[in-house]
Amino acid sequence: MKSQDIVVLLKLVSLQDHEQAAGKNAHPDGEDPYSVRGLEASLGISKTEIGASIKRSLASGIAIKDRNTKRPNPNRRNLRDFITYGLKFVFPAKPGAMQRGAPTAFAAPVLKGSLHSAGSLIHVWPYARGHEMGQSIEPLFKTVPEAAEKDERLYAYLALVDAIRLGNQREANLAANLLKERLG
Repeated sequence: MKSQDIVVLLKLVSLQDHEQAAGKNAHPDGEDPYSVRGLEASLGISKTEIGASIKRSLASGIAIKDRNTKRPNPNRRNLRDFITYGLKFVFPAKPGAMQRGAPTAFAAPVLKGSLHSAGSLIHVWPYARGHEMGQSIEPLFKTVPEAAEKDERLYAYLALVDAIRLGNQREANLAANLLKERLG
């Protein structure tokens, strides 16, 4: 697996959540957001990489093909377990230099105020259009800040993932519980 596979899978989860909230025909504009082209536009990941990512996810069992629509569907339980128990070992996050960017982990809106910290430093994805200053965290893929800006649900998922990658046991458990609630 590659780190962008997690981003693609979480985008698919976000699309499913959006469809459930808005009803069956949530995307009437003609472009199928589940298509490789739709995913490329929303994530900033090339079509080739998205295709390869989906193949890897299907081969590993973290995604399965829907019999009716032929779309790849993330296996939410397997995805949640991998993120909760394995991701920080496979794709660890180490705080870097102070930089301007988009808030992530416990500084992101989904977790802001969940834990009180003795320090005032926040974690950010380096991003030229970001408005916060904090310790930089390398995102799972370089286009994550732009993709998160376009999709609030995806932003929440990616921030929870970063909290798990970064956090001590208490912080990681809180983020994992929130992720479990969202993934079902």
